[in-house]
Amino acid sequence: MVNPQDWLEFGQKFHGHKCPAMPMGLRVGAAAMNKLGVDRAKDGQIVAFVDLGEDHCATCYADGLQVIMGTTFGKGNIKKTHKGKWAVTVVNKATGKAVRVTPTAEAMLANKQTDFFKEYREKGIPASKVPNGVVDPLINKVMNAPEGMLVKISDVFDYKLEPHKDSFAGFVCEECGEMTVEEYGRLKNGKHVCI
Repeated sequence: MVNPQDWLEFGQKFHGHKCPAMPMGLRVGAAAMNKLGVDRAKDGQIVAFVDLGEDHCATCYADGLQVIMGTTFGKGNIKKTHKGKWAVTVVNKATGKAVRVTPTAEAMLANKQTDFFKEYREKGIPASKVPNGVVDPLINKVMNAPEGMLVKISDVFDYKLEPHKDSFAGFVCEECGEMTVEEYGRLKNGKHVCI
């Protein structure tokens, strides 16, 4: 069983500030991994499809997912679906099995009614400037709430991933001199150039 508490300190260092959203990502990621019976990805064993959008509150949640599940931008096994939601679908590539986990609406609404949001974040104060006395109780609440009150976990279901191979082919752009992956290049007046 994956224990999100084991990842909280590292998650906060990785993320850069204390807030309730990153720990929510830890809890959601742990719930998904435990339901699927998978370990943290060392390579691309699992893929996370995160329904976050752009420029809305609590996107810090994705860092919690990355930390606990090992789904990272660098490995390419975390993808945003741009739906403006905090759900994640986690797929075990070896089995084609998946699970969808989301924080409960009640938990998210309760977080948004706290001083952390009302007196600080909604007024434009960066999370790193919120006093520990305000944010620490909220983090403790997220980390210690019973799983059933905090997250909704779907049944395991089949998920077909489209196969793809990593590209190792590249070239040096004849205009800017930067290394470019082959698929992202083009021919321009007989020269190999980047886009």
